[in-house]
Amino acid sequence: MLAATGRDPGSARAARNAPESPTGTPPLQDPPRTAPTRASRGGTRSPEPSASPEPSASPEPSESPERSSSSTEAPRFPGVPDTLKTAAKAKKKRKRRVVSSGSCSASYYWQGQHTASGERFDPDALTAAHRTLPMGTKVRVTNKNNGRSVTVRVNDRGPFVGGRCLDLSKAAMAKLGGIGSGVIPVRYEVLARD
Repeated sequence: MLAATGRDPGSARAARNAPESPTGTPPLQDPPRTAPTRASRGGTRSPEPSASPEPSASPEPSESPERSSSSTEAPRFPGVPDTLKTAAKAKKKRKRRVVSSGSCSASYYWQGQHTASGERFDPDALTAAHRTLPMGTKVRVTNKNNGRSVTVRVNDRGPFVGGRCLDLSKAAMAKLGGIGSGVIPVRYEVLARD
């Protein structure tokens, strides 16, 4: 058969796997980029000067959903973000009545141990310790230095240091921006139960 056709079966296979010549159609691979684009850095996509004279409007829109799904943002589906935003707004609009309020210093703790309520302490939860408030009470705490606030749930007893009325979890203190200082002046508001 080799003598009749004059072709080697290996050369036909090599010809099929070889990239096409520059005059033929280009391979289906993206050309390597020398510098990151705005879209790859999380920015908005803007028209960039193209090296090829032909417009490439059709491939770019098909690439944009793939890029957004690989980024740190959650995928956007029609209708879902609006629903989530509406639910979040409704939750924020519902303000709880303030039962009492005051000012003091607050510290934070991070040791993994059982709390006075019997649950295991979670430094990543928005919880706090107070000497007298009932367990499960919600308290809005505001950092007087920067105005940040967080709502925490009382699940422990303490602090037992003079001048301090709240011992916050590490996550709650981080939301208030007080991790670096350790003890911060706060205003607290005890919220009514639902």
